[in-house]
Amino acid sequence: MISPLPRRRLRPAPVLAAALALLCAAAPAVPAAADEALLPVPVPQVEGPLPGTPPGDPASDDIADTYPFFATTEDLDAFDYVEEEFVVSGTARVYADGAVASEHPYRTRIVVRRPERERDSAGTALVEWQNVTAGNDIDALWAPSAEHIMRSGYTWVGVSAQNVGVAHLAEWSPARYGDLDVTDGGTVTGDALSYDVFSQAGRAVRTGAVTGGIDIDQVLAIGASQSAGRMTAYYNQVLPLVEPVFEGYGFAVGPAPRGDRPEPVFQVLSETDAALTAAPPQDTPRFRLWEVAGTAHSGWAGHRARQGVEERDLGGQADYRCAEPPFSRAPLHHALNASYDHLAAWARTGTPPPAADRITRDAQGRIARGEDGHALGGIRLSQVEVPTALNTGSNRPAGPGNEFCVLFGSHVPYGEDRLAELYPTRAGYLAAVARVELRNVRDGYVTRADSARNRREAALSGVGG
Repeated sequence: MISPLPRRRLRPAPVLAAALALLCAAAPAVPAAADEALLPVPVPQVEGPLPGTPPGDPASDDIADTYPFFATTEDLDAFDYVEEEFVVSGTARVYADGAVASEHPYRTRIVVRRPERERDSAGTALVEWQNVTAGNDIDALWAPSAEHIMRSGYTWVGVSAQNVGVAHLAEWSPARYGDLDVTDGGTVTGDALSYDVFSQAGRAVRTGAVTGGIDIDQVLAIGASQSAGRMTAYYNQVLPLVEPVFEGYGFAVGPAPRGDRPEPVFQVLSETDAALTAAPPQDTPRFRLWEVAGTAHSGWAGHRARQGVEERDLGGQADYRCAEPPFSRAPLHHALNASYDHLAAWARTGTPPPAADRITRDAQGRIARGEDGHALGGIRLSQVEVPTALNTGSNRPAGPGNEFCVLFGSHVPYGEDRLAELYPTRAGYLAAVARVELRNVRDGYVTRADSARNRREAALSGVGG
């Protein structure tokens, strides 16, 4: 779900290699002894909300003249939402060999976007482990899904849990972030404190200290790509030792545990990620997997949604030379939006989400494709079933320094002759789109609001004359 940005602190190739390694591997579970009491998760100290809103000057020596890094450019007022930033601090544990090895102080930030009034709140918080593959914090799951999150009344919380992101914050605005530290002065490596940082942030949400007093009765953990890998390690290695904080877990475009705990696990993979797994796991009573044909690990919706904050806070978006036109436009976030609603209901009522067919693999485990080049099987959005372009989850670099192309998928629009052949009439095209949209809403793969948008876009496209 992420793309590299200008002024990044890390070289893209090593970061990408590490991220892809996390996509392919999940840490084994480390069960706690049956007679051992689970360790409590303390409530961290909370400071804030911090002053400052854009426009401002990150280089200012006065924190009131700065603003939160990647403060959203979404129209919060239209949904009666507010954005606030807090500092949370406390003591985090290092875990090793199924036990606590040491304890260390930490200090980091969280960003909260929530309804202004309690009456507009769904009572559910989505706590996102912010992704740092690009060398800085990215709201990977907020960016493309902001409208759905706000229209649903969710509280979204972004947690800066890893040192790459925190170090970049301190560089970006020393006055605002210079005293943040998740390494205990450099003595703790490998983001070993990140697990307790994340769970303690969840505890802060539960208390209402960072939600303006709005009552939150359900806290869900979500993470994308590399963050999903960190959350998998948290689920497998840390949760057997500590009291649970989150009622459910959403893993996007990355690895996920198999759901052998009471808390449900929902994994949503793009076609890019499905290609890395020849034999995807089966669903269980506590685990659900969706694979979405035609979509990319880091597609168009997220790239476009981050454009404003990247231009403001990083000087622009990076350009890439890929072998195929980059960024699949099949909207993976539509399936993700539906998954958040299903996960919330699953955790609250025990009703599991609908199952979905896996993307089809051939005898060698590779993704099987139809004559038009689209992947077969999986969840099939109208942009894939009634295509006006070839959208895939695959791509490759066209030269050195473009390694991230493998995450973008591809988008090749059909020419006018091809469109006329497929859709000789406007009514036929719109009817075909409507049939797919009705089916996906009925099956629970797309929300009604997202489906309505798809049908509006089809009506305005001019396809079919």
